[in-house]
Parts: sequence; C-alpha cells; structure tokens
Amino acid sequence: MMQSAPFNYRRLIIWIGRLVLAGIFIYAGYAKITMGRSPRPPLGVALGFFEMQVSSYQILSREASRFVAHTLPFAEIALGLLLLLGWQLRIWASLITLIIGGFFASVVRAYSMGLQINCGCFAKPEPLDGMTVFRDGVLFLLAVFMTVFVFIEARKPHPWTAATPEKA
Repeated sequence: MMQSAPFNYRRLIIWIGRLVLAGIFIYAGYAKITMGRSPRPPLGVALGFFEMQVSSYQILSREASRFVAHTLPFAEIALGLLLLLGWQLRIWASLITLIIGGFFASVVRAYSMGLQINCGCFAKPEPLDGMTVFRDGVLFLLAVFMTVFVFIEARKPHPWTAATPEKA
C-alpha cells in the first residue's frame, strides 16, 4: 500500500519558495522584455532600457552591462519555469539563490552609496529605497531556506519509493 507523503514545514517552505520565486522570476524577466507595457515595444528598445538600469548600479563595465541586460531576462524566465517544474531542483534552487544573492548585494551596495537610481527589478521606474532593500532581503532569505531545505529533503528517501518491510 502506498503511503502519503508526510507534510512538514520544510516541504511547505520549499513549495512556497518555488511558487513565489518562480512567479517573481518569470514576471521580472517578462517585464524586462516588454518594459511592462502593452503594446510591447521592440525588443531592442526594452533591452536597451534595461541596460541603462543595469549600468546605473556602477558595478559592471559597459560591455558586461550589455551582456547582462541581453541575457538576464531570458535566463530569469527559464529559471522560473525550471523551478516550477521541480526537475533537478537542487541545481535550480542553488542557482536562483546565487542570483538573488547577487541582486541583493547590488541593491545594498547602491543603497549604502546613496545612488538615486531605479531598481530595474520589474522594468518600472521604481526608486531604490529601504523597502526595495527589505523586499530583496526577504526574497533572499526565502531562497536560502528553500535551497537548504531542498538539500535536506533530497537526502531522505521519498516515502513513496522508500523500501517497505516485507511481511513474512
């Protein structure tokens, strides 16, 4: 007889993390490609606008900013979809945690330097303020907990596939 999978707080955090972070990544990538507008502007215009937002952080060179601006939105959509699918979850959860950690470090750096820039997170003119730092910090913590719990849960056999004692 097949057992039901036990529900615990780790699995709850994993599910919440997967849904929330995947939704945010998919939406953020799509918003950067479309600039959050309808009708959608040409792709080159949207990515050029995002490139200006990336370079405003004053971290990357011009070429690196262009590369990030032209690849990050598509990577965000792909990673969000892979996180939703749950296939190879440890890899995608780790990668998303690293990316959010980089976002968070960039936002904290820019905020501590007093840069008056737009966040660039969702392709809207959102000023970089304390709430942005707080939001990114909460998302980073959620990603860290989700990733740690994914690794913990992966070490245990799944209740449906665990060996059951044979009756003699």
